[in-house]
Amino acid sequence: MWIYTQPSFHADDITLNGNRFLIGNGYLGFRGTLEEFGSPEKTACILNGVYDQVAGCWREPVNAPNGLSTSVWFRGQELSVLSAAVASHEQTLDLLQALHRRKTTFACDGALVTVEAERFASQDQPHLLCMKYTVSCSVPEALRLRTGVDAGVWDINGPHLVEISNVREGEQLVVQAKTGELGTKITVCETVDFSGLPTSAEFSRAEGFREVGFQAAPGAGYVFYKYISIFTSIDEPSREVRRPAVLLGGQALQAGYESLRKAHADRWSAIWEGCDIRIEGDDEAQFALRYSLYQLQLAAPRHSDRVSIPARGLSGQVYKGAVFWDTEMYMTPVFTLTEPGVARNLILYRYHTLDGARRKAQSYGFRGAFYAWESQETGDDACTDFNVTDVLTNRPLRTHFRDKQIHVSADIVHAIRQYIDWTGDATILRDGAMEVLIECARFLFSYAYFKPEKGRYELLDVVGPDEYHERVHNNAFTNRMAKSAMESTLGLLEHCQEHFPAEYRQLQARLDFEGEVECWQAMNAALHLPQPDPESGIIPQFDGYFSLEDVTLEELKSRVLHPNEYLGGGSGVATTTRILKQADVALMLNLFRDDHSMEVKRRNWEFYNHRTEHGSSLSACAYAMLAAHIGLPERAYPFFMKTATVDLTGDSKQFVGDLYIGGTHPAANGGAWMAVALGFAGLSLRGHRVSVAPSLPARWKSLAFRFQIQGQAISLRITDQEIRISSDPANSQAVWFQAGGHPAAECVPGQSIAWDARQLPSRPNPCNEEESLRKEGSNEPAEHRLHSFA
Repeated sequence: MWIYTQPSFHADDITLNGNRFLIGNGYLGFRGTLEEFGSPEKTACILNGVYDQVAGCWREPVNAPNGLSTSVWFRGQELSVLSAAVASHEQTLDLLQALHRRKTTFACDGALVTVEAERFASQDQPHLLCMKYTVSCSVPEALRLRTGVDAGVWDINGPHLVEISNVREGEQLVVQAKTGELGTKITVCETVDFSGLPTSAEFSRAEGFREVGFQAAPGAGYVFYKYISIFTSIDEPSREVRRPAVLLGGQALQAGYESLRKAHADRWSAIWEGCDIRIEGDDEAQFALRYSLYQLQLAAPRHSDRVSIPARGLSGQVYKGAVFWDTEMYMTPVFTLTEPGVARNLILYRYHTLDGARRKAQSYGFRGAFYAWESQETGDDACTDFNVTDVLTNRPLRTHFRDKQIHVSADIVHAIRQYIDWTGDATILRDGAMEVLIECARFLFSYAYFKPEKGRYELLDVVGPDEYHERVHNNAFTNRMAKSAMESTLGLLEHCQEHFPAEYRQLQARLDFEGEVECWQAMNAALHLPQPDPESGIIPQFDGYFSLEDVTLEELKSRVLHPNEYLGGGSGVATTTRILKQADVALMLNLFRDDHSMEVKRRNWEFYNHRTEHGSSLSACAYAMLAAHIGLPERAYPFFMKTATVDLTGDSKQFVGDLYIGGTHPAANGGAWMAVALGFAGLSLRGHRVSVAPSLPARWKSLAFRFQIQGQAISLRITDQEIRISSDPANSQAVWFQAGGHPAAECVPGQSIAWDARQLPSRPNPCNEEESLRKEGSNEPAEHRLHSFA
């Protein structure tokens, strides 16, 4: 259940396979293209946190020169799947070890030439790409290899590299370049071990490439190894990047491919030990979930707290390589519970980009930190006011993603509070998070309006997670997140005052916030939270939502004139209807489950499910989590599978207007884990106790995974017979757990506790799923079935 395979080649799949077979290590992502591919096939080595802007275009991440470029020549013909006859082809991805492999046999004038390649982006050495390349021929024949560093990279809004040069360091090839906007230096060093080729091989050099000719014996395999080291001047304070690249290349050559691969695989083994979820009885779901976790983990920045995970991971330059609120809502929780060090890095990225958020707030006349909708390395907002093009008129559309999505600042506060609650690591406050909380509270208070006639604070003119409805008042999600942000900030300020008094006094002297605390307390006490309608139980998504036209999704889609037209904004067909883009109220109910009764949550799930277009990959997992929570696991299941398979099927929006938004979906990848752990397993934190409330699909025989709480490693296994909690022997303290309505029990290190799952109390509001499904019809996605995995 760890291998993804495509047993043949289809040219139409090249772009999607670049995402499907992606490798990465948080520092870089290398698209799953074949070695003979180049710029036209969207080959890319994306460097996390390195951006450049060409005049008149938006800023985007930089694609480094391709050090894995390799091709074989037979009788003067380049053997490429694009031009030569292919007898067989297989491309595979080993999720367990994060290895990309391809094996292609070319039919050439009565001969068969087979190319095999294996590569990985080292999890042990983030600056290193490694490849093993093998070629064989069925007849005696002279073969020629061409391998090197291809500086003709693919860009969406490039070119970004200038002053490209090729130099030699002994047998090493070094390609150097600079970015045009900031002058960031990039060095790619190629170190090759040709010892597996015949000693009679003849070598020649071209600019950026080496060519090797040799006589192949029938059936013999000839192998060489490539070690590609990549550094930028961002990595090196001295800005001297050539020397470390050359040094690492030499060290890789000395260590050898097998040793480097083992160190890489060992790192991935530790990652999987912490995050893997084992599902018994459903091979499709098991593989899809592991694939999702692989895609999320390869983008995780373990090497630095100055970069984060972009909305499309490290799969390319789409979405400007920007970091969105997705990271805090759908990715950080996974790491908070499985690998807190990564969660800490993601949060501290927001501290390092705080000045950009301050500049944004000031530009709109507010105080504090208004975090970017599309954040890059400085935290300044890369989003434009005209972010979408109308495909009907070809004119830019004014959108309000940049200036009205104020919930981003509150989302960041939520992630910080969740991290501290689960990990117990309050030192992150001292290390920068407290300053983030203060500036976010300042901004939210600065944005809020106090209505004397109503005696309450309101948040007017905002955009919630449902982007189809812009400039609305009192969006339920936004208001609830803002209240949570105020509560968290006030509580954590007291904690800092008590536990980090020196740092607190320094912060007070620098930010002078003491006089503002009473204002934040007042806003927290009187901020308006939209409540359920007394008769229907439905929470209005925003003021006036119920006055909008109530149409079905089918009716709305019948009004669409172009398949890629944008449905929201000022004139989109969804704007005047109750149809929403993605989970909004549903997401809020997931985050604050104790705010409302189970009946209110069930009614809102039904109501909004049938009015949600799911035009974002963020949406399905929220509906899966909430459905499992309210006792509808079978209805949650297709939403979970839609989420978990999004990068395998390519079943997601590829365009908004004429803007290409393809790539991987790390937020959905994180959402798949959350749907299982927080949804089907019902894992939650209630005060100092961990609660488990399982609601498994019928086909699942068991569910098992590990998580961390307060530095303690815990294993959870759920079957229809038993819920078992085990505390690792290496743990240092006991943890309290509760299952359903049973009394809480203490689990001490090295021991287990268990409950009889058959005796768990029923849900407060159990409902028949079939009856619920018949009530309003189904908006559930079709179930995805996968076949190319083992």
